[in-house]
Amino acid sequence: MFKSVSRQLFKSSPILKQGTQSVSFVRTKYALPTLDYELDALEPYISGQINDLHYNKHHKTYVDNLNKSIESAVEAKSKDEVKKLVALQKAINFNGGGYINHCLWWKNLAPQKQGGGELPSKDSPLDKQITKQFGSIEKLIEITNGKLAGIQGSGWAFVVKNKENGGEINVITTANQDTITDPNLVPLIAIDAWEHAYYLQYHNVKADYFKAVWNVINWKEAERRFEF
Repeated sequence: MFKSVSRQLFKSSPILKQGTQSVSFVRTKYALPTLDYELDALEPYISGQINDLHYNKHHKTYVDNLNKSIESAVEAKSKDEVKKLVALQKAINFNGGGYINHCLWWKNLAPQKQGGGELPSKDSPLDKQITKQFGSIEKLIEITNGKLAGIQGSGWAFVVKNKENGGEINVITTANQDTITDPNLVPLIAIDAWEHAYYLQYHNVKADYFKAVWNVINWKEAERRFEF
């Protein structure tokens, strides 16, 4: 997974410029995405306090550590420090995955006044595929919540479109901050199962959080991604 994630991230990562006397770095830093809503706009399903911590603390930490890890890796590469590069792979994979997953997360949520929780349009390509495979959207939600409940420790559940199988919809879980890197899998919905996403509000009853989050899922965004 590291090769896939690092290759994607390094496209806009530090550019090494070598002069006759010294080595300097020109960097394009990763940054927090701009949200389409206020942090408290997902209440009562996700509290503003949770979103504040999630966005400004947790996601920001992944962004900051990703930038630092990439800078260190580019410097190590310039010095041919192979052992250091190997040691940095885990940090890039973890923080890069955290960056990517959370960018998906914020975008696939929406306040109810902005359409959050509204099911896909009837007879839309996404609705047709869900009905064909699962019989109903409610069944897909039930399956996804079951997979979320089965995650031991921290992780994510992704509802994805599998382009290799003619647009079939799959539900995939990953551990920690592992992300979807297969180019044939298009993430439609990403749900965060880390404790920081729900504990302040739902405490140890994470099943209630998994049920509640669907009230603010941005199905319009899922429909858009399904067209990829």
